[in-house]
Amino acid sequence: MSRYTKEDIFRMVEEEDVEFIRLQFTDIFGMIKNVAVTAGQLEHVLDGGCMFDGSAIEGFVRIEESDMYLHPDLDTFEIFPWRPQQGKVARLICDVCYPNGTPFDGDPRYVLKQVLRRAKDMGYTFMVGPECEFFVFHTDEEGNPTTLTHEKASYFDVGPLDFAENVRRDIVLCLEDMGFEVEASHHELSPAQHEIDLKYREGLQTADDITTFKMTVKNVAKRHGLHATFMPKPQEGVNGSGMHINMSLTDHTGKNLFEDRQDKAGLSELAYQFMAGILYHMKEMVLLTNPLVNSYKRLIPGYDAPNYIAWSVQSNRSALIRIPSVRGEGTRIELRCPDSSANPYLALAACLAAGLDGIEKKMTPPASINRNIYAMSVAEREASGIEALPETLKEAITAFEGSDFMREVLGEHIFTKYLEAKKREWKAFRAHVTDWEVGEYLYKY
Repeated sequence: MSRYTKEDIFRMVEEEDVEFIRLQFTDIFGMIKNVAVTAGQLEHVLDGGCMFDGSAIEGFVRIEESDMYLHPDLDTFEIFPWRPQQGKVARLICDVCYPNGTPFDGDPRYVLKQVLRRAKDMGYTFMVGPECEFFVFHTDEEGNPTTLTHEKASYFDVGPLDFAENVRRDIVLCLEDMGFEVEASHHELSPAQHEIDLKYREGLQTADDITTFKMTVKNVAKRHGLHATFMPKPQEGVNGSGMHINMSLTDHTGKNLFEDRQDKAGLSELAYQFMAGILYHMKEMVLLTNPLVNSYKRLIPGYDAPNYIAWSVQSNRSALIRIPSVRGEGTRIELRCPDSSANPYLALAACLAAGLDGIEKKMTPPASINRNIYAMSVAEREASGIEALPETLKEAITAFEGSDFMREVLGEHIFTKYLEAKKREWKAFRAHVTDWEVGEYLYKY
């Protein structure tokens, strides 16, 4: 059931003195794009009349078929609290459509909606809670971002050690002004690193929330003269930033279908099957959950990020999937490899599709690994059937490229465009000579 009608939007724009409305959407990488219109154009916009040049957007369409239209989702109307309070700025998240009104198959939001519809047809609602981590760094004299910070704070530290305590506070207050429910916020393990956890919500709402969250964090940090980044590993020698994804399925009444009090671990057969599907397809979909060259600098031993495809019923943070200790309505699985550079629409679509595949094929996960996987020998891991995640973007590309499953989930358009772009990224990285190489080899050879 919709939260807002067109009349509600007109009323709020007038009552709140909204002057500009940003019509937002994302490219295939999850980067926010927008067309800004004045309040006077609102009626035209709400009728789906806003056209833009799709050929200018990465991964969209060719120049000879460039006309695209934005169809606003009325329930996503929010006013930006960090913008001026006279002549306010609001936003509407939009679906991208062809001129005839049919959904554009290159729209990431449409991909997620398709998988969510499939889940609904099976009787399930996909519930997701993200744990979003980011760094806050200084800017230079010209306002450009750096990786510099004076702080030495660590896990759960407070001010004065946590220099950005007030920044995080302002972020949370802005989010709450926009209707977010923030469950927790705290300083993370690395200096200048922070985490804000958002309330468990339905899958499409969560994907929308993540895109809005990232924009809010960056804007509030900029107001403080700082730069916030969701780059997974901006500094070597410290933990990188992830975006753990907590997932479960509910029925039409809201009952958590992952709970089974008769099971020793408290998990239902459905939960085991869903988890088995994700484990089975993980190599194929890691290009979506960890999409950058830099993503794989985070996924290395010793930095509290998973390297191996395994699950644990205990709070074993060396496993790819762990089962948080809460049970009952809070029963869920936590996927620990994703990072916030991922396009949330595509990443969540892949997770849900993999889980549904596990349910449909009645997959069974391997045994829970309840010891530190990092401390296991190669022979012990092989004996337990534990495979490694891809170690580079190239390995992830290879697994993705050979996946008929991912091609089906994403559709031919996004699958092809995404793969082409990631191959270009890897080719550019391979051609780049890094500072490490110069420092390591210049004087030796």
